Amino acid sequence: MCGIVGLFLKNEALRPQLGAMLTDMLITMTDRGPDSAGIAIYGEGDRLKITVQSDDPASAFAGLDAALAAALDGDVSMRVIDTHAVLTLPDGTETAARAFLLDKGLRVMGAGRSMEIFKEVGLPRDVARRFDLRAMSGSHGIGHTRMATESAVTTLGAHPFSTGTDQCLVHNGSLSNHNQMRRSLTASGFAPLTANDTEVAACYLSSRLAGGDSLGQALEGTLKDLDGFFTFVVGTANGFGVVRDPIACKPAIMAETDDYVAFGSEYRALADLPGIETARVWEPEPATVYFWER
Repeated sequence: MCGIVGLFLKNEALRPQLGAMLTDMLITMTDRGPDSAGIAIYGEGDRLKITVQSDDPASAFAGLDAALAAALDGDVSMRVIDTHAVLTLPDGTETAARAFLLDKGLRVMGAGRSMEIFKEVGLPRDVARRFDLRAMSGSHGIGHTRMATESAVTTLGAHPFSTGTDQCLVHNGSLSNHNQMRRSLTASGFAPLTANDTEVAACYLSSRLAGGDSLGQALEGTLKDLDGFFTFVVGTANGFGVVRDPIACKPAIMAETDDYVAFGSEYRALADLPGIETARVWEPEPATVYFWER
């Protein structure tokens, strides 16, 4: 059992409140998954960024920007937030930067121009406080509270999982064929790093996107190739999408106003949003891909 939230802001005036609104939604879902929490925030950005994590940030991040700049022969800046660091890099250096960072023992959370992913073990309120999520602004974001069922309670096992540049995924449910898919994905060069079945779904989407599918086609592919019960919420640079399994086993609710589109595993995650009393509220249909873009 896990809790998912998502918020896409149509009204640009609300962007400074995105972090606060998502934080409240996430904390409301605590009893659906109290062992870890994570959030992906999409803001403005015109340069490549990679978000990394370390259990020993004081040591791992000391001089990291200078060392990476020397390795890439380009300008690198770094913003440290608790156990995470957001590194801004020259264009065209993501592959080299990832190799350098992984060689240093750092965990890569995700990369993109607008996406930053923050996730850790702990209660959602504590994770939110550590990263000061309430102060973050942006156009949209997705979040997840986790109750581990398929893997250990670790930072890498927490959601969201990156599915590509400026793309990530959160999941509520369980995949029955994830080990079979893991073997297939590993053989094709998209090996998951953890035992988490959600990462298998993320790697599946990455493989479909790399093969030329649109995000909509990739999400439709999950309905055919991934067996089990699931709700996926996917974030991209331009918006977010939702898909549920063909029998819609896991709870999900959506609300839309002139100012936003919101998703929650339960209505109570949406109950305090501004204007919710006049919102169009509905349950997304099974085996149907929904998507909103700016």
